[in-house]
Amino acid sequence: MENSEKKHPLIEVWNTYPGVRKDSKKALSKPPIRRIIGEMFAIGQFYYYVLNLTNSTLSHHHENISIIHGLPDFPKNLKEIIDLTHPDDIPFVIKAEQTIVEKILEIGISQQLFLKFSYCFRMKTAAGNYELFHHQAIPTLEDENGQLVQAINIHTNINHITQENPYTVLISGISPRNDFQQIKLKNFSTYNEFLENLTKRETEILSLIAKGYSGPEIARMLILSEHTVRTHRKNILRKTNSRNSKELLKKAFESGLI
Repeated sequence: MENSEKKHPLIEVWNTYPGVRKDSKKALSKPPIRRIIGEMFAIGQFYYYVLNLTNSTLSHHHENISIIHGLPDFPKNLKEIIDLTHPDDIPFVIKAEQTIVEKILEIGISQQLFLKFSYCFRMKTAAGNYELFHHQAIPTLEDENGQLVQAINIHTNINHITQENPYTVLISGISPRNDFQQIKLKNFSTYNEFLENLTKRETEILSLIAKGYSGPEIARMLILSEHTVRTHRKNILRKTNSRNSKELLKKAFESGLI
């Protein structure tokens, strides 16, 4: 980086990943926002911005970013976002990004555009409080050599749902991939048996319920009958001791399912 003030702790992590190009500072094109919105989860106030991974600059901000954080201008560099993060959560964010790098290498760099990554951390809001946010990152652009140059980050305020961070990294597949890897980070997370009682199909349906899909939509997506989806939903509520969808959603966040 030309300006040392713009350095941030994630640069060293990303430099260990051979799939990111590190030698360009040009502005990049706007990613396909409609596709991204289709892959995102946002139950609450949210915003997004486009991240140029070659130099950590930001562009194409959603206007909510200034409103939610009380910023006078749109942030121009990722360091400004990291500066809003609770200091106690920085070590977790670094470990989460290291985990993501390791998992992409394990899955294969050629698949990086078909993966979504998410975890939670606290950020400072316009009111001056630190509140829990759900972070989603979706790679959106490679160069001619297959190296990653752009991603879109989506932040959703979930403090109204829960204030408990599951300290979990979730890796999900984007069509045509159907990956679902939940990694609880040692020294951060505590044991939670929420998911142990659920079958693989119930976990899949729960993740779709959490994303706001209706029963008929889930039935079409999974090629199931609506009756079967309703039965699974009843079983999920029973197994998780949840009285309603709101309570179920809270537990799903606290377990790192979302």
